[in-house]
Amino acid sequence: MTSTVPALGTRTAEGSALQAVLLDMDGTLVDTEGFWWDVEVEIFARLGHTLDESWRHVVVGGPMTRSAGFLIEATGADIPLTELTALLNDGFEDRIGHALPLMPGAARLLAELHEHAIPTALVSASHRRIIDRVLKVLGPHHFALSIAGDEVSRTKPFPDPYLLAAAGLGAQPDRCAVVEDTATGVAAAEAAGCRVVAVPSVAPITPSEGRTVVTSLEEVDLAFLRGLMTEMP
Repeated sequence: MTSTVPALGTRTAEGSALQAVLLDMDGTLVDTEGFWWDVEVEIFARLGHTLDESWRHVVVGGPMTRSAGFLIEATGADIPLTELTALLNDGFEDRIGHALPLMPGAARLLAELHEHAIPTALVSASHRRIIDRVLKVLGPHHFALSIAGDEVSRTKPFPDPYLLAAAGLGAQPDRCAVVEDTATGVAAAEAAGCRVVAVPSVAPITPSEGRTVVTSLEEVDLAFLRGLMTEMP
């Protein structure tokens, strides 16, 4: 699947204030946030450096170039950014080739959205090569489009990926429900003007106006997502 999108104004959910659902990937649909950290720890160990556990909250959920750049600067590792990002992608791809566990409730939610023909997009800071591997497990038929972090000039925490996804689905951003697991992703969705459901995976996220925090996707279904729009004009 590519990020090719349908024309603006198509694929909206008739009869519902909810026009589209936009889903993060790592830590939201698939239980892989720990995979990324484990790969980072292993690679830097080979380079002779030990990563501080507190850095995990810094690198989670963001674009790979930001996370990799931070770790290079924090450790002083002698490795070019491009080489490190390639090693990280290779290591992660190897891990998901052995196992790719879904988050509780993910399969049921995707099936329900598909059954009711709700326009749905996968919006991730991960690179296209990783997204395409994960889509084989999630089922590409569940998504009208997907947006990868290396396909936008500015990825999360900027709003660009979510604005692109909403436009591609012919939806208004404020009529889109976004499901995210990190503060970085939540910031991107809120900057785009979307309603947000946060399912924290690594670090806590506090509720706020336009943001609902739950403990698991098992609490989220179509009725729940439509309910996010009930207070909108």
